Amino acid sequence: MRYGFYLPTRGETARPDALEALVTRGEALGFASVVIADHVVFPVTIRSRYPYTVSGAFPGQGDALEQLSLMAFIAGKARTLRLISSVMILPHRNPVLAAKMCATLDHLSGGRVVLGVGVGWMREEIELLGGSYDERGAWSDEALTVMRACWRDERTAHHGRFFSFDAVGAFPKPVRGDIPILIGGHTSRALRRVVQHGDGWHAAFITPAALAADIARLKVECARQGRPYEQLKISVRAGLSIRQNPLGPDRKPLQGSRDQILADLAAFRELGVESILLETRYRNLAEMLGIYETFAREFRPRA
Repeated sequence: MRYGFYLPTRGETARPDALEALVTRGEALGFASVVIADHVVFPVTIRSRYPYTVSGAFPGQGDALEQLSLMAFIAGKARTLRLISSVMILPHRNPVLAAKMCATLDHLSGGRVVLGVGVGWMREEIELLGGSYDERGAWSDEALTVMRACWRDERTAHHGRFFSFDAVGAFPKPVRGDIPILIGGHTSRALRRVVQHGDGWHAAFITPAALAADIARLKVECARQGRPYEQLKISVRAGLSIRQNPLGPDRKPLQGSRDQILADLAAFRELGVESILLETRYRNLAEMLGIYETFAREFRPRA
């Protein structure tokens, strides 16, 4: 398995010097990728339910660096790290503009962009940016078709339900002729989108047991669409918390004692996971560096 780590997008650890220190050290430690989340604005009142907490409350704060701008900054500071969006909320951006920005970033970084995408969960943010929350799934499916066409076609034209335009030139093209797309989400519609549009599936905060069940669902969808499951890569986003003592049965994956975390990593490897993308506390730079150094030294060689 390969390992990546999330960058902070707010607070003291999101200062330019701290971000540069994180990616420089992460690259030296042998991490394969750096991962950046996406929010453009934060309404003061958020009524939408966040899907990754028990309460449904969003744990973030009212500020964040813009995703693609931060990826461009990092591209100039690192030489080997893949640049992963996790995830780009598709309804936030016009797909022709998003395709152009991603292709430019891929061109300037030597082909290191991996585009994780999702349809979003925050109605308030999507509607403020001009999108339709209720139609975001169908809109996103068509947006992905437009983006692929911009990257692959010499002249790009599209006439669909949400977007319609005659032939245009969209340059530069990605270094390898396309940009890998990882689809986020756990619903049946999201898994259908993985098979139809994706190069892989980006699972978030999931236990090995739940992942095994969802992989079985994904294989059924592959059979339905006539696509070999082996074409897909599986990545997992997980919160890393190393404790001295074991945690109880309700613990989250990659949280607990060293033996518990190593067991999780072994289980994910057995399921064929290609990448583990780690997220940890962002309280200060020294703590973050220490956690990732410990992982690289004590866990990765044994996983």
